[in-house]
Amino acid sequence: CRAAVQCGSLICPWPGEGSPSCGTSDASSASNQRARRSPGLKLTTESQPREESQESIRLPALTSWCARGSTTSLCADLTLGSGGGQGGIDVKVCRNGEGYFVSGEGKDVELVNAFLHHLSVRNFAATTVRTYAFHLLSFLRFEHERGLCVADIVPSDVFDFLEWLSRPKVTGVVVPIGAGPVASASTMNQRIAALRGFFEYAVITGVRTSSPVPSARRSTGLSSKPRGLLGHLATSRRHRGGDRLVKQPRRLPESLDAHDVAAFLSDLNTHRDRAMTLAMVLGGLRSSEVRSLLLCDVDVGARRVRVVGKGNRERVVPIDRPFFSELTAYLRHERAPDCATPECFVVLRGPTEGQPLSEAGLRRIFRTHRVNSGARRVRPHRLRHTYGTELAAAGLDLLVLRELMGHVSPETTAGYVHLSPETLAEEYRRASSKR
Repeated sequence: CRAAVQCGSLICPWPGEGSPSCGTSDASSASNQRARRSPGLKLTTESQPREESQESIRLPALTSWCARGSTTSLCADLTLGSGGGQGGIDVKVCRNGEGYFVSGEGKDVELVNAFLHHLSVRNFAATTVRTYAFHLLSFLRFEHERGLCVADIVPSDVFDFLEWLSRPKVTGVVVPIGAGPVASASTMNQRIAALRGFFEYAVITGVRTSSPVPSARRSTGLSSKPRGLLGHLATSRRHRGGDRLVKQPRRLPESLDAHDVAAFLSDLNTHRDRAMTLAMVLGGLRSSEVRSLLLCDVDVGARRVRVVGKGNRERVVPIDRPFFSELTAYLRHERAPDCATPECFVVLRGPTEGQPLSEAGLRRIFRTHRVNSGARRVRPHRLRHTYGTELAAAGLDLLVLRELMGHVSPETTAGYVHLSPETLAEEYRRASSKR
């Protein structure tokens, strides 16, 4: 699902005379929205021409940024449909040598690209910018289906966006009975967080006068306190929870049984795959940390690895001997001696041999061996949860566990401290025997 495209053809120009205008003010846009939606009004926006804005929106020039770097870009196959609004559009998330951007035409697309470029300038991680790009791509699709643009968005549109996300995805004639929502509660809140940052950027750049994204805990629910650009990225968990528009269930970290982990490991065919799995279950590494692990950061003698995690935070993690045994066998027998890739784990065969293992490649490994081994609950992050749960149950100090797992908030680490069903049953049996 990857396509190579010329970056020069993906530069997002301002729309021509035949393109929809997004230059109306917030007040007129809100009144137009109310007129279009209210069934009691005889006058609709379709019957009257919209006023064209005389002032152009000044945004950072992105043409040179999109043109720099590699001449080709990898684009996800996420083409927006042609239904609703003013003609079909083709919008994709692409990447060049400078970072991620959205290909397509229109002022909204260019504003999204300006925001993504701003995140890159502020040294946000590439994975964070990529996540924002896909979240905003989803909102662009919603905009296109409803015939809206950034200047038209009102708070009720944000709730309509949540309702749109909760619909089952219809890809054909037959719709499965009981089909679940497209996005989970966590995904919805992440997209609202990306939307909040995007509209705060639109306010600062003068595209809008206020942000339409509601605040979850205010009495009216229709406005939020201005906290500056990217103020939605709060460091306090309590503050972040207050901005969630969708209530999330609070669940314990889901760990795996030793039998499932052993069955999955026994089905892996290469030392590379076993080493990656052991890094997660014996070292608590995230899947992205495993893929980005460098050879120079592996200390076989001390049995430690240096990991660069979220937010470019470094930590040193000790890992047991089985990981280094599989890693040594992989480097000796499977990785090509002349491979100059700095990443530790690379593709072993095919046209991309010797290149770093991709996220899709790692998912394919787990998906294949889950089916073959019968351990269908094994996921990369559940291996990490198993690592944290076992160490917490063994009585490891929470501050030490926090450093080992690379958590920012101690509350995240505290979630691993919970009593197992066996412990609860044993304590209940002891209490019952004393009665």
